[in-house]
Amino acid sequence: MEKVTFSILRYDPEKDKEPFFQDFQVELRRPGMMVLDALNQIRWEQDGTLAYRRSCREGVCGSDGLNINGVNRLSCMTHVEELQYPIVIQPLPSLPLIKDLVVDMDNFLDKYFSCKPYLISRTPMPDHEMLQSPEERRKLDGLYECILCACCSSSCPSYWADPEYLGPSALLNVWRFIIDSRDEGADERLEMLNNRHGVWRCHTILNCIEACPKGLNPTRAIGGLKKALVMARF
Repeated sequence: MEKVTFSILRYDPEKDKEPFFQDFQVELRRPGMMVLDALNQIRWEQDGTLAYRRSCREGVCGSDGLNINGVNRLSCMTHVEELQYPIVIQPLPSLPLIKDLVVDMDNFLDKYFSCKPYLISRTPMPDHEMLQSPEERRKLDGLYECILCACCSSSCPSYWADPEYLGPSALLNVWRFIIDSRDEGADERLEMLNNRHGVWRCHTILNCIEACPKGLNPTRAIGGLKKALVMARF
């Protein structure tokens, strides 16, 4: 049975002064094993203290975002056999480290919620559904699928450099609501973004596109926001 070396960043704030890497040997017991399967094998059979997040195992919850061989990915969607060995696992960059592979997501989520990720309606609600045409609905494709895994934002050098930058995930979700035909809150959202910590901090480095496990394009969404701001001004 083939074995693969996993080099995993470890850190327990109660006993470690600095993070360090620890190697584990993982058996490839079946074809198609995911990185999450390997982490489970390590935790269940070798070291029960290994800390990481997981939930649905289907690429939906977004809880298991990790930096795998230098690229942010979901561990439940990354095949072990497709990676170069040894496999190096680290927590997502730029987010505060809690323990081992677990990072603090509070600041990331606070930025998301600050952008009002919900429909804003100023007119009285109708007695029936708020209908959309098929064309209006299609505008949301590639936007609503965001699972808030933070892979895109934590791969962005602008996000690393500016602690107040909203980041590609929050901005993509802003565009998702601004472009929604049922929403009436574009003006107040755009005003929030028109500063150096908003859309203008994006320098189109494109790391966010490579990192997104859902194949979304935050850079295109941010471009839409920039255009909307310019059009609103002139």
